[in-house]
Amino acid sequence: MAAAIVIAGNACAQAYPTKPIRVLDGFPAGGSTDIVARIIAPKFQESQGQTWIVDNRAGAQGIIAGELAAKAPPDGYTLLMFTTTFTLHPAIYRNMPFDVTKSFVGVIQTSNITNVLAVHPSVPARTVKELIALAKASPGRLNFAAGGTGPQMTGELFNSMAGVKITHIPYKGGAPAVAATVGGEADLTFATMPTAISHIRSGRLRALGACTATRTMLMPDLPTIAEAGVPGYDAPNSVGILAPAGTPREIVGKLQQEIARIVTMRDVQERLLAAGIEPSSMKPENFTEHIRAEVAKWNKVVKAAGIEPQTW
Repeated sequence: MAAAIVIAGNACAQAYPTKPIRVLDGFPAGGSTDIVARIIAPKFQESQGQTWIVDNRAGAQGIIAGELAAKAPPDGYTLLMFTTTFTLHPAIYRNMPFDVTKSFVGVIQTSNITNVLAVHPSVPARTVKELIALAKASPGRLNFAAGGTGPQMTGELFNSMAGVKITHIPYKGGAPAVAATVGGEADLTFATMPTAISHIRSGRLRALGACTATRTMLMPDLPTIAEAGVPGYDAPNSVGILAPAGTPREIVGKLQQEIARIVTMRDVQERLLAAGIEPSSMKPENFTEHIRAEVAKWNKVVKAAGIEPQTW
């Protein structure tokens, strides 16, 4: 019987896909997850012969799309674009309609979007250590602009690990938060590299550090925050693909293998980098473990920041 199940599973994976695949994206068209999904789409259709339909269901920090994907049949024909925002939900909301660590299985991490700590040129700090000293000298005087929960928690992680209190100012999106910092309404920002890089290059913002464990290939001379004064600091902004829990391993493996092949293509990597997105690849089991670790980390950060969970 066990042998028959294995044979049936292999046959299913070999035949897959036999119809279009719907890829749910919980964020607006033109965002990072949307860009990645739409770059993969034509390559997938070309090799697999089936349409890869990107279905944007924006709203509620991705929760609307996440609920739809969690309730979809686990057959490989409904996938979900993942971003690190999903690992913040368990700490911020009660009574979530899904559990990102149990309702899904990781297919692949496709890319990383580096967050960067950047200050307005008027801020008298040219390094992370100087910023920390400035913040400690006047607790609560400095503020940071953040467009969304992810950048906010990136800033709160910095507060916690650096032992400072820089006040969060919320904005309705990354672009408004960066614009506020460029205009001097905020002292600094934790923003995605695609949103901030043009302002950094023009001198309207001063980058102090990358928020990831390793340097970004987009600005290789920029030290990480960990290198520059806060050892161990790491706030990755991953993009990837999830499948509903229970999706056959053979199908998950086939998806991972094919998407990994696409992401390593030179023209795909060039398009991703042009959009400020760094290509990467991670096997399903490693990606699933990465998600669990991020959920645990952000739960600690939210508690340390004194943020009360809201009822969903």
